[in-house]
This record gives sequence, C-alpha cells and structure tokens, in this order.
Amino acid sequence: MISPILSKGQNIPLPNDLHQIDVVLGWTESEVEIDASALLLNAEGKVRSDADFVFYNQPESEDGSVRFLGTGSTEEGAQARLTIDLSAVPEDVHSVALSGSVHSGTFGELGKLTLRVVDGAGHSLAEYATADATTESAFVFGEVYRRNGEWKVRAIGQGWDSGLGGLAQDYGVEIDNETEHAEPVDPVEEPAPVGVAPAETTATDSAPEADNPPVVKRVRTGVRTAKRAARTTTPIEFKLAEQDTWQPARLFSVAGIGAGEEQERRATSALVATMQAVPAFARAVCSRVGAPAGGFEGYLEVPYERGESRVIPDAVLKVSRGSRLWTGLLEVKTGNGKLKREQLENYLDVARRKKYDAVISLSNDIPASAGELPVEVDRRKLAKVALRHLSWAEVAHEARMLLSHGHIEENLQNWILREFLRYLDHPRSGASEFVDMGRHWVPVREAVTAGTLRPSDPKAQIVAGTWVALARHLALRLTAELGVTVKHVLPRRFNNDPDARNAHIAEKLAAEGTFEAVLRIPDTVGDLVVTADVRTNRVRCRTTLDAPDEGTSGRRLTWLLKQLENAPGNLQVEAVFSERGNEACEHLDTVRANPKALTEGRSGEIVSFSLEQTFPMGNRRSGTAAGFITSVTASSDSFYGSVVQPLRGWVRAAPQQPEQVAPIAAESVDE
Repeated sequence: MISPILSKGQNIPLPNDLHQIDVVLGWTESEVEIDASALLLNAEGKVRSDADFVFYNQPESEDGSVRFLGTGSTEEGAQARLTIDLSAVPEDVHSVALSGSVHSGTFGELGKLTLRVVDGAGHSLAEYATADATTESAFVFGEVYRRNGEWKVRAIGQGWDSGLGGLAQDYGVEIDNETEHAEPVDPVEEPAPVGVAPAETTATDSAPEADNPPVVKRVRTGVRTAKRAARTTTPIEFKLAEQDTWQPARLFSVAGIGAGEEQERRATSALVATMQAVPAFARAVCSRVGAPAGGFEGYLEVPYERGESRVIPDAVLKVSRGSRLWTGLLEVKTGNGKLKREQLENYLDVARRKKYDAVISLSNDIPASAGELPVEVDRRKLAKVALRHLSWAEVAHEARMLLSHGHIEENLQNWILREFLRYLDHPRSGASEFVDMGRHWVPVREAVTAGTLRPSDPKAQIVAGTWVALARHLALRLTAELGVTVKHVLPRRFNNDPDARNAHIAEKLAAEGTFEAVLRIPDTVGDLVVTADVRTNRVRCRTTLDAPDEGTSGRRLTWLLKQLENAPGNLQVEAVFSERGNEACEHLDTVRANPKALTEGRSGEIVSFSLEQTFPMGNRRSGTAAGFITSVTASSDSFYGSVVQPLRGWVRAAPQQPEQVAPIAAESVDE
C-alpha cells in the first residue's frame, strides 16, 4: 500500500475507525539526532498548560493521549517516534503540533526530512518530505487536527532558529533553563511530570551565622528543555580464578533446554527478567512496540478466557507512568517456530475486550522493512489494538547498543544485560539473529544456476523478501557495532510497496543472478554496496569515492594509495577519468608496484575511484560457517574494516595568506 504524499500546506483525512496512530520523523545524511516532540493546542493555537508539551524530558501528556517513544534505527535510517491515542485526546484540544529539534547543529545538515503517519499495524497513512531546512534547530513538520469530528493530517514545514525552547515558548509553554546543568538521575525514578522543575524553598529553623549567610535558592517554574547526561560504567571483571578454564556462574543457563516449548519458555523468562532488572533496556524494547517510558513489569503465561476456551500468551507486559497504564500481550517463537494467524487474532480479541493496547509477536522472522508483519491478520481486529512485531535480532541489537555506547548506569545492570546477550548468542537459546534463507532458497538458487528462474515465480518473490531482511540484518549489526545509524537504502518507490520491491529484486535475480544491498554509513566516503552473485558463487563488496579535484592523476592516485596501506592486495581499484568512457582497473598489488599501470596512456584527470573486493560465497542457506548468510555477513564486515573505514574524503588545503613584507619603520620627526 502506497501512502499519500503531502505537499506543504496540504491535508488529508484519517480513517474514521482509527483510534491510535504513530508519528515517525526520519532524516538522512547525518548522525545528528532529532528529538520528536508534540504540543497539544487549544482553539487559539496555544497549550492549555506546560503539561501539554510532550518531549524527551516530559514524555507523556497529562491525560496519556500523546507519548514520546524515543529514537531508534531501521533499514530506512534514523527515526524519532510519537504515538497519539486519538480516542483519548481531550475535547478542548483542537490540534497536536508535530515537531522535532536537534541538540546541536541545524536541520539543514540533516538532508531530507520526512514525517510519516502510520496505523497500529505499521501501514503508512500519510507522508511529507522536505529538504528546505537551513539554519533551523527546531522544526514543525505537521499537525494532526480535529475538524467537525474528523481527524486530519496537515503538512506544515516551519522552522525555528531558537531551538526547542523557542518553539515551545511561541506555543505558550513557560521555559526555565536558567542555571541548568546536565546531571545523572536514577533510571528507576519516575518524577511526574519529568520536564517541570520542582519548586525549591529556603526555609530554615535556625538563624544564619553572620559569616555564613544562607544560600538562597531560586524558585524554579516552567519546563526544562536541557538534556541530562548519561553515566557510563565498566563491566564486572572476574579476577580470582586460578586457571583460565574456570567459568563464572551464568545468570541464564542453556543447560537442560529440551524441546521447542521449553526453549520458548526459557527465552521469554530471560527477556522479561532482564527488562525488569535493566530499566534502560526495558524502555528500548518497549519503545519499539509503542509503549511509553515508565515502570515496567512482566508476567509469564497468564490465562485468559475467550468464549468457552482459554488462550495463554507467553507473557503480559505492563508499563505504568502516572495514571497511564499500557498493556501488551506477547507471543514468542524461537528456532524455526512460526507465528500463526489464528493465535494472533485470538490475542487481538482478548486485548480488545480487556482494553489492552497491543499484541506483540517475537520470533526469528526479520521483516523486510519496518512495520511489516510476518503474518497478515484481519485488519478489522486492529481498529483498537495495535499489532507489533519484534525480531530477536532487534532485541539483541538494543542490548548491544546500550552496552557499547554507554547508556547503562550501574555495573550490576551492565553485567545482567551482558549475561542476557550471551544467552541469546548461544545456539541452544533458539533466539537467532538471522540464520536461514528459508525453505525456498535451495530450489531458487538451483533455478538461477540452471537459467530457468522466472521473475513471476512465487518462490523467487519470497526469497527476494528474505534477501531484504538479510540486508536489514546487516544494517542492524553495523549500527550496534559502530554506534551510528546504518541505513539500508532502497529506491523511494519501494519504501511502502513491498510487493513491487520483491518483484523488482526477483526480476534482477532472474536476469542477472544477483542480489544487491546498499548500506549507507554516516561519515564514510561512500556507500557500502554488497552484491551476492548466485551464478558465480561470489560476494562482491564495493564503494565509490570522489578523487581530489586538484593535482595530476598521479598525485590523486598517491593520495588514495596512502589510505589503502593496510588494504588487501586483491582489492580491485578502478579509476574513472574526466574523459567520458575512459576507465582503468587493476588489482591493488599491481598498482602499488607500478602506479602508472592505472594512469599511463589515459587522457584527462581521475575524477573518482571505485574499490571492489570479491569473496567466496557459501552455498548452504543456513548461518553455518559454510552458509550463504555467514559469507555475506563476513564479507561486508571484512570489507568495511579493511577498506571503507580507513578512507577519508579529500579536503582542500586552507587558502594561504600572501607572504607579508615587514613594514618599514617610520623615521621620527622632531616637532
């Protein structure tokens, strides 16, 4: 389904039976993070009180109708997300302004900005894109507003140079950032409301001494928009073992895991227990399924009546913040276990009757793009309950991000999360990241080799979707490892049309025998392009970078060779010259021995370089050492580390001042 594309000022109605929407802000071309925010406005276009300002320090409106869910990454890049319960928005709120802000830098540095409105199943309802931002540090993307009892979305595209505080003040919020400083807070505390600073008093029962006058603290009012700094920790170390073979006790043991049912129970229990022990991890996971930030509790295998039968979800997740209580039913699969439509629809019926918020499926299925579900259900059952899907790969991704980039504030929590991740990484946990191309992989691969595959073959379309899921897996792995949002780049026309996307990939597979994934990594000289050639059993990794725009071709080549000092000798180096159709390609070893092999006899100057390395491709569909998935993953990791990571783009030398001639001292003149 392709969502309507809005132009600035345009509006469209939302479906009448829709009760909850998510608002997703997205951006490209920068690692600068956007923080989403929302303002609940009255008929005059102003907030009713400071509690109507929803953002990272005050992540929920007083009535719970609007919530900030934080930021995250998908194959589409970095995203910030809000959720709005349309049925709970107070009658005197006429519109909800949807805005974003940057802590440093400007929106002009972020490339294309997008606003997407999606329903509970992740289907896009409207989209607005703009690249007009320049110096703004806060930006109103659009608004959701009520007109004659009908909800609509309007694209706005207005910016503020005064940041989040300036934007909020213009809508009537009282801002108080005076003497503000970042200070760590206990992650378990849930001050209400978070963004409003408490009043400070100076009352004392004792008289002040003359030499020590009382410190008068300012009474604070208003909302603080300054961000708090996170504390970092170091992992717990075990130092007293007498031999290297001694193993510390493990919090989550894989010993004794039997059949699939036991595997699912153990994995579910480990996940829920870790979320309860590590609040930052609970919030990271819950934000992916639309839950607010708040106190988390989880319960295993709770039975519910459904007619004359009972249904028992694997877990019930509860998140509380103030008077707001969010509830989700969790269905877990491990190993090769597959989600079933009937089971999920039964949970949706229970959730609707109990007025719960969501049903969450968790399995090894990685949807090809964010919001896609591995199982289609009756959309009528999603009118009041959201259906969300998580993969174990995304759960592991959130754990690695927290551990790698300093967001865990206590050593004990750090250890617990590492133990949980160790458990997930063990094959017996059944919580694999991406280990199988599916049952159609072998016949499709053989048909490609034989030249008999046709794009219309349904098996080819299924394998095409699995390839996109693998590409998303590569992006998630690199995101967690590098600490920046790695984007799997797809042509825009395929972002919200998975059928057209899969058909396009299947057509290329049938015609050329290749898959291709483009990974965009911030601050690198070019995209990392991974091509799996099924006909030749080879994986090719490639990147392209601009050559310096000054100097001879020899000097431009020398500049590149210095950066490839530790690159493998079998790397192919292609030089593209300014004269159209003039290229040259040699292996790096050859160019190192004789740089002129790439430039001699060529007219024009080098304008760009293309670097490509070829790796063997495993034939098996699984994630074993000889498998297709492992070979693709290892190839991209190796190429990034040895070739892409060391490269830096050309920067011209600063303009030089002319040599200064020492001034001649003036002769003194007697007056």
